[in-house]
Amino acid sequence: MVVGRWLAGVGLVALAGAAVGVYGLASGSDGDTGPAGTAPVAATPIADGAAAVSPTVDGATASPQATPSADPLLSGKRRVTIVRVGAFESGLSLLDRGRLAEVDDDRGRQVFVPTPLGGQEFLVKAYYSGGTGQPVCWQVQNPGNAHPLVVRGAACRADDSAQRFVIAPAAGGGAREYVISNRWAYLRDSARSGLIMEELGDAPPASSFRLNDTGPAPRRG
Repeated sequence: MVVGRWLAGVGLVALAGAAVGVYGLASGSDGDTGPAGTAPVAATPIADGAAAVSPTVDGATASPQATPSADPLLSGKRRVTIVRVGAFESGLSLLDRGRLAEVDDDRGRQVFVPTPLGGQEFLVKAYYSGGTGQPVCWQVQNPGNAHPLVVRGAACRADDSAQRFVIAPAAGGGAREYVISNRWAYLRDSARSGLIMEELGDAPPASSFRLNDTGPAPRRG
């Protein structure tokens, strides 16, 4: 942690002939911790203008910072595929008349355009292969009956809070590795239910996802 401090105050006596230096004070102790009751969070180098949302090992999260990302894949001008880190030979697909899932074939809409709404919020538009067809957008839905929240497709509406996803660099992750959330529920893999949206209070850390550039975004939509 680097702390820059400016010392100023009424009534301080200036020392004649002395040059005033301003220094950054650094603390790199292995014992640094976050707020009481949380585990240490490793600092993660990220691109200028981006901020990480960092799930800790006990499920606590840092608040997202409303700063724009410098990653061109989050500019709304590129289309991407999305792969869960740790998945084998599968990628995300918004299935026709279905939900967001991981597939190892060509089913559904597997091309996405994260479209910025301001800060770190995005509409995630979904297209067929090559960016074809009219887009539909990710939307968090509650199936009811105590089932977990899931992501399904819906007509794109920027004013719908269920479609406004935060995409933030994953703490300790590699290049273009992100965590994805909506109103404090994080996208993660569940052995029982597949891809779900879940708050991290009592859950394992959120899954992280890698974005892969596949070309310019479609001009329509």
